Amino acid sequence: QGAGAGRRALIVGAGAAGEQLVRAMRQTRGAGYAPVGFIDDDARKVGTVIHGLPVLGSSQRLPGIVKSYQIDAVLIAIPTAPSRVVRTLISLSREAGVREIRIIPGLDQLLNGHLALADLRDVQLTDLLGRDVVRIDTTNIGRWLSGRTVLVTGAGGSIGSELSRQIARFQPKALVLVDSDESQLFWVHQELQRGGVPVTPIVADVRSERRVRDIWARARPHVVFHAAAYKHVGLMEHHPQEAVATNILGTLAVAQMSRETGVEKFVFISTDKAVNPTSVMGATKRVAEKVCLALNGEGATQFVAVRFGNVLGSRGSLLPLFQERIKRGEPLVVRGSNMRRYFMAVEEAVLLVLEAGLMGEGGEVFVLDMGEPVRILDLAREFIRLSGLEPEKDVPIVFADPEPGEKDFEDLLTAEEGTVATKHDRIYVAQRTPMQRGDAFITSVHAVTDLLDPTDLPRLVRHLQELVPTYQPSEMLTGRVEVGLGR
Repeated sequence: QGAGAGRRALIVGAGAAGEQLVRAMRQTRGAGYAPVGFIDDDARKVGTVIHGLPVLGSSQRLPGIVKSYQIDAVLIAIPTAPSRVVRTLISLSREAGVREIRIIPGLDQLLNGHLALADLRDVQLTDLLGRDVVRIDTTNIGRWLSGRTVLVTGAGGSIGSELSRQIARFQPKALVLVDSDESQLFWVHQELQRGGVPVTPIVADVRSERRVRDIWARARPHVVFHAAAYKHVGLMEHHPQEAVATNILGTLAVAQMSRETGVEKFVFISTDKAVNPTSVMGATKRVAEKVCLALNGEGATQFVAVRFGNVLGSRGSLLPLFQERIKRGEPLVVRGSNMRRYFMAVEEAVLLVLEAGLMGEGGEVFVLDMGEPVRILDLAREFIRLSGLEPEKDVPIVFADPEPGEKDFEDLLTAEEGTVATKHDRIYVAQRTPMQRGDAFITSVHAVTDLLDPTDLPRLVRHLQELVPTYQPSEMLTGRVEVGLGR
């Protein structure tokens, strides 16, 4: 049934891309593939013949077709396939024992109508976690940022550095990068100063009001993106005072100074862990969101928060940890067999943050559509396979208890919030929850300044619960509070 010599290939998708792929195989000398047939979920195509090759059935029949036709390679030719479809196709192919699974890139590469064989590539994690391509008209973002002075805090981190890269593309008048991590700041500055935009790196801690005042007074930013934060759930359970000092008081310092110096727009980078928090990190980020809401409307500055889940490959996140363990020949550690997380490519998250920042008129908490949550266990297995190894056989997977404060599953909204769609299909607005008057809330937030001594841990936790009524502290933290280990 196959044509020519080579690995027997089954093409998934009997549309224009699949048809072009077969044509490319036949026109390329030494293509290495012998196309056998197609599968497609459009029932009208099943049984038809394209370029002399039959459409053999739907994707659900993939394992049987692989067996009957002795398929060596599955080639996915659906440029618009969402990640859940790609995930299903990959797991059906793996189930059928296929080692070689390749995929064509997204639609943008096919717009010229030509699909070369070289466009086929190996499956990447972003195919499984990434989602439908984000389409954003960046013209308006360009109009907003070009000619403005933009300041980014936490500019050395994963989100902050990507924000800085993308902002630089829009030709701001000046880009000010603030971070307390000098090494990361150094590298981001090295990379961006080649782009022709005036970039100023400033080593500073957002917790220092004096330093923040000095920087804002000199830089006079029009737009501030506040990404500086402590984000590690487990570590912050052990160091709650640090989380409070940076995530709450640091945000308060930069937000109040932004209002004082007449910043036009302040965009706060938040997290899904701020919703019904079970960790100090999540609770402090929720307080910071509320700080932005409380300050909004008090002056000319528009305060906007943007909430999203995990970013693929960010420093200290799961995937680099997995990579490191595989390199060292160690088993992968998965916390809880059912733990699920939302993931998003950093470039995509940042584009949506910029879009939400542009749309915000002040007082909104935007929620990014993170696609579908992925089970960490499935992710670990797929990561091992993408490294050319077999789960369990080459790389064991061991289970550990979740870290203190970690949930099995993160929500992006509190139940009482609900969301309202915006004009962008991937960005929602959380409905406002009633909160005490802005100045009363800010006074109450200021009170944590006196609770940063280790002996004050019980009072600090209680105060956080007052500021975030949905916060349920972890057993580890309540245990420390009860036995007075904070003393």
